[in-house]
Amino acid sequence: MSPRTTSGPRRFLLPLLIITVPLLLALLGPLFAGEPGPRAASFTLGGGHWAGTDFVGRDVWRQVLLGGRPVVLTALAATALAYAVALPLGLIGALTHRGWLEELLMRPLDVLLAVPSLLFLLLVAAVLTPGAVGLALLVALVNIPDAVRAVRAATAEAAARPAVEALRMQGESWWRTAVGYVGRSALRTLAADAGVRLTGVLYLVATAAFLGIGAEPDAADWAVMVDRNRTGMFVQPWAVVLPAVLIMALTMGTNLLFDAALTCRDRRPGRDRRDRGSGRDRRDQRPEPPECAPQPGHPTPEPPPPTDGTPPAPGRNERSHPCS
Repeated sequence: MSPRTTSGPRRFLLPLLIITVPLLLALLGPLFAGEPGPRAASFTLGGGHWAGTDFVGRDVWRQVLLGGRPVVLTALAATALAYAVALPLGLIGALTHRGWLEELLMRPLDVLLAVPSLLFLLLVAAVLTPGAVGLALLVALVNIPDAVRAVRAATAEAAARPAVEALRMQGESWWRTAVGYVGRSALRTLAADAGVRLTGVLYLVATAAFLGIGAEPDAADWAVMVDRNRTGMFVQPWAVVLPAVLIMALTMGTNLLFDAALTCRDRRPGRDRRDRGSGRDRRDQRPEPPECAPQPGHPTPEPPPPTDGTPPAPGRNERSHPCS
């Protein structure tokens, strides 16, 4: 079942079902984690641990409750920071008439865009030891070039419309022109990009934590759990399966939720009524047939005879009628 094949609120049902569990565990899980209990043997089931124990004997379910918040908050912060920088830079690049300013904004970003994201994180981690805040800043930094180019491409067409020149001639402020008209024209494209980008940021944050960037080796983090417990995958699989499934559900549900929201906005009733109304208007504006055109089922009228006694011209018939 896809959001595009359902109608009304039902299109949100599948995304919400997918994203609710990992999101609630990430945001509310630490409130129900409780105090840590005594450690047991590594990679065992039972003994009061219904999901088993991890590589150091800690309860897997308690680690799951504690490990979602760092992933979600870091991904959301990184995405928000990336767009906080990309939106003004992209709008300036689309609205400016100075070529040197556009080159000054875009060329340094192209240099950063040429460096692979994960390689950049590894290079910084080899010199520094970023924490959760540092990881959010690094992930935001590697996403800024892509986000700026997406904003500029989405707003360039709207920025070239005559309405923008009219707003400038009327003395409207740059903020109202850029955000009120140009940004709003590209809102649907930017929202779709935000959904896809948030999914990519989630994967990048999880991968960085998997490699030990921004997280301690024994931290309560879903990605760290996958990394540290993979050696006991075939002995106690829940220590790897639970966090991996939660990360996958969070990314998939986020993407489907954005897709459903955009589809709902595209099919809102007001737009459908306007479309149907415009169709009726076009049908009503069809040209009417001329008054002298013959109607179906009626013979073609004969031209009136001349009143001055002149005989009709030879060969004159109904095809010589002026309306033919």
